Amino acid sequence: MSKVTVVGAGNVGATCANVLAVNEVADQIVLIDIKQGFSEGKAMDIMQTAQLMGFDSVVTGVTNDYAATAGSDVVVVTSGLPRKPGMTREELIGVNAGIVKSVVESALKYSPDAKFVIVSNPMDPMAYLTVKSLGLPRNRVIGMGGALDSSRLKYFLSQAIGCNANEVEGLVIGGHGDTTMIPLTRLATYKGIPVSNFLSAEKLEEVAKATMVGGATLTGLLGTSAWMAPGAATSYLVESIIKDQKKMIVCGTFLEGEYGMNDILIGVPVIIGKDGIEKVIELDLNDDEKAKLAASEAAVRKTNSILHDMNLI
Repeated sequence: MSKVTVVGAGNVGATCANVLAVNEVADQIVLIDIKQGFSEGKAMDIMQTAQLMGFDSVVTGVTNDYAATAGSDVVVVTSGLPRKPGMTREELIGVNAGIVKSVVESALKYSPDAKFVIVSNPMDPMAYLTVKSLGLPRNRVIGMGGALDSSRLKYFLSQAIGCNANEVEGLVIGGHGDTTMIPLTRLATYKGIPVSNFLSAEKLEEVAKATMVGGATLTGLLGTSAWMAPGAATSYLVESIIKDQKKMIVCGTFLEGEYGMNDILIGVPVIIGKDGIEKVIELDLNDDEKAKLAASEAAVRKTNSILHDMNLI
């Protein structure tokens, strides 16, 4: 019996739980929230679609009762305040750090072997906090951001080319932030053919810029953070763990020498299987991409320093 816990029954958490259920990723999905009755209502709403959608996964909701999460294979952490228009992910660090640390500690009491997928913003520092403050091995702590950012890149590429998004491949590495992510358009392909065969350098630059502000664009349109793609990206990542799919996904990963970095968690392509992060893939970056990754590293380290200054690590 496979079991996934989703902490936080807001838009992203509930969407993730719904996609997990509809795709029958896990036998049991527990949705937990601190707001009385909130997760119970979301779980009931999802389960009332079971006959309509034809799935057999069971979704239950509980209010702040971590005993119900016992034996989870994966714990998804979406808790914390969402972004509001004009707010950066980094501005959330003070509030969300305490929430994320408390959530992971509570979940570990009942699921000591779980893999943790961190979604709460700012995502890379929150995942870094989880590794550093709780001493978890790096394979068990995964930042979701790269999966979402890469999906957004593929969307913008498919729109520019005028093709099916499922036939486009592309990676976004670096920090999960509007100015720190690096869309690798040079390496993107359409049916195995470089996208540069279909799009001009100027158009590819437009695609890269649209990808980088993809989250901020939606926040401006919606008045709050997006949730459909983030929830689906999280489910996609969890499925590769639960089903041991060995997919290559860009994830926030604690690096131990790869890409010349240590003591930092940042987005790079990795192989995701039953043990979480099973292998780090080192790309052959050109000088421009290396420079951008170095700048992203510096920005992420600056945000991480706030955690140290707050004595959270």
